[in-house]
Amino acid sequence: MDQEERFQPTEEDGKLALREHAKLRGMEARHKYGEIGPENLSALLKDPSVVRFPTILRFDAEPLEPGEFAFPSPLGEKPGDGYCLFVHPFFQDRPEALPFLVSYQLVRINYGEVATHEDAEAFGAALLGLDQEEYYQEICRLADELAAQGA
Repeated sequence: MDQEERFQPTEEDGKLALREHAKLRGMEARHKYGEIGPENLSALLKDPSVVRFPTILRFDAEPLEPGEFAFPSPLGEKPGDGYCLFVHPFFQDRPEALPFLVSYQLVRINYGEVATHEDAEAFGAALLGLDQEEYYQEICRLADELAAQGA
């Protein structure tokens, strides 16, 4: 039996590898930037070791679906053209919420459509130095606040 026959990676192996990679990237960024807040969020978004493609942040609900707190929209045909990360204006004066909302969307920018909510939670929790369940609960709380506003 040769090596290729002994190990056949599965789709699940790929998903787990992606999640671990996202988590590692979050941990590396936390080590580099320390506590993530509004004061260093802009630098983090410009850092290609954290955010793979150029990304700008814009508070605008127009391109968002009802109840959606943020969404990265491509600025061109190729990922290298960059992204505009739209964040609901409800959070514009909520600087403490921005690291949660932004970090959740960065896996979509970095990994594309294959990224799942579990990958987003793993990355965000690692980036913010939280337990994944704690991070998830905060994302849910923020989404519920937006929903309560009817936005």
